[in-house]
Amino acid sequence: MKRRELMLLLAGAMSPPGALRAQQKAMAVIGYLDTGSPGALPSYLAAFREGLSETGYVEGRDVAVEYRWAEGRLNQLPALAAELVGRKVDVIVAAGGFVSVLAAKGAAPTIPIVFTGVSDPVGSGLVASLARPGGNLTGFSPFALELLPKRLELISELVPQARVIALLVNPNEPRAERLIKDVQEAARTKGVQVEALMAGTEGEIHAAFETLVQRHAHALLVSPDPFFSLRREQVVALAAHHGVPAAYPWREDAAAGGLLSYGPSILTIRRQVGIYTGRILKGEKPADLPVQQPTTFELVVNLKTARALGLTIPPSILARADEVIE
Repeated sequence: MKRRELMLLLAGAMSPPGALRAQQKAMAVIGYLDTGSPGALPSYLAAFREGLSETGYVEGRDVAVEYRWAEGRLNQLPALAAELVGRKVDVIVAAGGFVSVLAAKGAAPTIPIVFTGVSDPVGSGLVASLARPGGNLTGFSPFALELLPKRLELISELVPQARVIALLVNPNEPRAERLIKDVQEAARTKGVQVEALMAGTEGEIHAAFETLVQRHAHALLVSPDPFFSLRREQVVALAAHHGVPAAYPWREDAAAGGLLSYGPSILTIRRQVGIYTGRILKGEKPADLPVQQPTTFELVVNLKTARALGLTIPPSILARADEVIE
């Protein structure tokens, strides 16, 4: 054995446990678990990287990112999360709602996890409290479910003659029953009837719109769910085909042809997720990072869609709109 090889061998034997692994892994690794596909909305990734860079981390220079995309096949999430654990990532970003967080938590009970959007993380048992999450999870709660009554108010103002309003709900959403109850209670105060339409597959979405027509619903509320976001074009196209005015949770829905949307900015949330991820890489603990909630909400109106539906947007709504799509 040559003298240099002998010295290296002795140095390795005398190194503290984990030192050799630390030398081999010079760059931190982020696991990015998403329900969607990489090409769907590149602006989301750009916002995440922007936030990450604000903490001093640039992908490829200071940190590596292992991406796992479910591409709508939500049953694949647990296996994808397990792959990230096998890659020995330092932190996991769980993007795409409650299902991705559950998959990440099941596979990584100790690895820090930052989630991008869970409406009730305390009620769902993910964190102990918003201020002090405890455990290995923290992230962002977008008020998506809580804003449904506000969207009901907006669509009722836009279509005042609507006495029956359909509510599109994913039956696989753990809080589906609560969601329906909250919207129906809000509707009763307005003298409006809300018909819940359940859809958990592409075929069921088509069937839900057929039921909407049969029940003579004059407007539609689309509940905030990754399943519907992944099938945004299908939902928007069916609403246009059946001539039904619809209110959506995200700006991206209105940009894709939906009539109106009201909710927080996903881009802002993804940038903040990048910041939290960087802070964790610097040594902060998820247990000590409060779950953040949005303070501003965007009302977006698509005038082109309104004209196609033969609707005139009331001045009261236009005056409040943060963005009007021509």
